[in-house]
Amino acid sequence: MSPRGARADTAGVARFLAVRLLRFATLLAGVSVLAFALVLNSPVDPIQAYIGADVNISDEQLARLREYWGLDGSPVERYFAWASAMAEGNLGVSTLYKAPVAAVIGERFWASFALMGAAWMFSGVIGYALGVVAAFHRGRLADRIITGYSYALSSTPAFWLGIVFLAVFAVWLGWFPVGLAGPHGVPAEEVTLTQRLRHFALPVATLSLIGVANIAMHTRERMTDVLHSDYVLFARARGELNRSVFWNHGLRNSIVPAITLQFAYFAELFGGSVLAETVFSYPGLGSTLTAAALGGDVPLLLGIVLISSAFVFAGNTVADLINAAIDPRVRTSP
Repeated sequence: MSPRGARADTAGVARFLAVRLLRFATLLAGVSVLAFALVLNSPVDPIQAYIGADVNISDEQLARLREYWGLDGSPVERYFAWASAMAEGNLGVSTLYKAPVAAVIGERFWASFALMGAAWMFSGVIGYALGVVAAFHRGRLADRIITGYSYALSSTPAFWLGIVFLAVFAVWLGWFPVGLAGPHGVPAEEVTLTQRLRHFALPVATLSLIGVANIAMHTRERMTDVLHSDYVLFARARGELNRSVFWNHGLRNSIVPAITLQFAYFAELFGGSVLAETVFSYPGLGSTLTAAALGGDVPLLLGIVLISSAFVFAGNTVADLINAAIDPRVRTSP
């Protein structure tokens, strides 16, 4: 490559990263304003949620609590006070858990990350395999079964599938526990790996089966285009079998778009995780987000919203980077 070409590639990468960083900053600013406005107009009173619905306090005590929590200022003052503290790395203190928000999120992030990571991997592998099988058997029984399965699951809510799994595999058959991340009453450090996996199985299965549909249908269409291409028709004319056609032509032309789509699936994965964790009482960010919303824990709620936005943006950025690595034209586009 010539020095001019190398400089052009470097400039393209620098512009690509600069645009993504600007978009990330804009995203966080927009999400923070929107989330703060929604919390501000929520019918849940954080003071009343903190002290309990059955506790009556005087107006003077209520005013002191609002002043102590910084709720006595105008909405603009409260937002900029919170945003300034957030910019310094201080997300506040959770009123539900009586601990710094960063510590609560850090403790539960890895539980959600393990759940979403396993579901992301299984859904990608299974979905890609089903898409390949459907493409090679297009119009036949296997294709009709996989297509029907994908259409059915693409419109199935994660919470409904989780409830079905609980009713069948936990209550009726008794193969798995009803919920949580370990046996009730057992300290976390005493929970064995086998027990963790048994509690882990149903939430992962719920998210994995929901995520299979999109990647399977996309791979099916992509692989079908490859199988009808001129070079594959020529390869079949030379006597190549399906296995050889897949490894020599189908894999390289379908795996990268499938991976790109799978990274872009992060947003739906996080949304499904919130519902699945709530159904199975799994101690991750999803169930914590629900508890924070119902309990009026504003600092924790806003912190999780920002972290989840960054997580989703990271998935979309990885998808863009993969596209940029494949197609240099993407690096020069905004």
